[in-house]
Amino acid sequence: MKNKNLKVIVCILVLQFSGAILKAQNNNTSMKELYRPQIHFSPKAHWINDPNGMVYSKGIYHLFFQYHPFSTIWGPMHWGHTTSKDMIHWKDEPIAIYPDSIGTIFSGSAIVDKNNTSGFGKNGIAPLVAIFTQHNMDGEKAGINTYQNQSLAFSNDEGKTWTKYEGNPVLKNPGIKDFRDPKVMWYEAKQKWIMTLATADKITFYSSANLKDWTKESDFGKTLGAHGGVWECPDLITIDDNGKPQWVLIVNINPGAPNGGSGTQYFIGDFDGKNFTTAQTDTRWLDYGPDNYAGVTWSNTGKRKILLGWMSNWLYANQVPTETWRNAMTIPRELNIKHVGKNIYVTALPINELKKLEIKPIVFNNIIVNKSLKLAGKVGKISMPCKINLTVDATNDFSFIINNTVGDTLVIGFDKKQNQFYIDRTKAGKADFNKDFTGRHYGPRLATTNKINLSLIFDASSVELFADDGLSVMTSIYFPAKPYDQIQINCKNKLNLSTLKFANLKSIW
Repeated sequence: MKNKNLKVIVCILVLQFSGAILKAQNNNTSMKELYRPQIHFSPKAHWINDPNGMVYSKGIYHLFFQYHPFSTIWGPMHWGHTTSKDMIHWKDEPIAIYPDSIGTIFSGSAIVDKNNTSGFGKNGIAPLVAIFTQHNMDGEKAGINTYQNQSLAFSNDEGKTWTKYEGNPVLKNPGIKDFRDPKVMWYEAKQKWIMTLATADKITFYSSANLKDWTKESDFGKTLGAHGGVWECPDLITIDDNGKPQWVLIVNINPGAPNGGSGTQYFIGDFDGKNFTTAQTDTRWLDYGPDNYAGVTWSNTGKRKILLGWMSNWLYANQVPTETWRNAMTIPRELNIKHVGKNIYVTALPINELKKLEIKPIVFNNIIVNKSLKLAGKVGKISMPCKINLTVDATNDFSFIINNTVGDTLVIGFDKKQNQFYIDRTKAGKADFNKDFTGRHYGPRLATTNKINLSLIFDASSVELFADDGLSVMTSIYFPAKPYDQIQINCKNKLNLSTLKFANLKSIW
């Protein structure tokens, strides 16, 4: 016991010392390095992956995230923490939750326990409660299957400090190797908490009255959806559909995405407090690009459903060529429902708060493109980050050629014959770090209208494509040797642009 206690004390001292080093490193980071995102959240230093514990409380959006404070590659996970009033500008907060003898801190969620069902609250103030997976690395190395369990921590000062529940873990592993990523929501109809948990290649639902004692309700998905890899980071939400709530189950999967590696599928159905059911037989994706994963929504935002994803892919996330930090988050996206014929889809669009970053947007109407149009000739200087919105005929092929003075070239386009969008980063910049990085990635056009409305959001090393009011979405990262500063629109003959809006964007740093 003495040796164990000494080991814990040493670990705490190491963590505190490392935290001081991290603070010093952060203070010396310019946030202007090559490839550094200027409108996306990224850590000042070290590794991040999944967004965690996303909760809105008292005017503040909390974003916790998988964080390794000692390295730029994946390692023992902590919950990093940042806060925002608008989901665009972020304030660094101290590391929220550290590993302990039960395990490292894997993905999970956080809620406002308004009725103090947990009993963690004090003086009539609702506590914030975090629910997360603890991953025992020694157990994994020993070859046992029960090394992932669910634990709690609570905060009575709006997330500034966290106390782990002394009865952890609150949901013990029944013998499932992948047993993780709890997303908890309040089910009003039956006055209970519902935990949506990834369990190998399916989802398992649990319920609780107090967040501490959990009962299994049902399983979902063993024979539905994509099963090219393990299911991870689920989320069960309702989205308003003209006054009717549509139940949506989000399930991240790795590998098995439409363009390889990591991706996010979803199911539209119904939930009765015990079972999730769906009539959906096809596989649907929230993002068809290669670089949006582990996306889940903020809790406690009312009817507004806002999703944030990790902007990378497990095929190459540990090798991307950044130095002081590694990986970033997507732009937060508002989810809605859209009907196309007999089908019902979930749409995703950038949050409106992003508009505050626009610098003197320029708008044109009724432009005819004869084979090519250099955008700088219309809008003047182009710099990254920037945003392009346009409405264009869906009857012709077209492409955007984005490049720089050293020849790095990114191509984004629409293929009418195949009825799909594409992002080609084959020659977009540095790619020798991983054989799976280069290539052309495709996403289907789901709309049937004769006009395409298209929004492209560029950052220093990423593009996010939103087409047809968010029916078709693609995200891709890339690493040009110099910032892109030239954009050209190409077509075979003529292309009619009903509207074109361009804006350079202010850095959030």
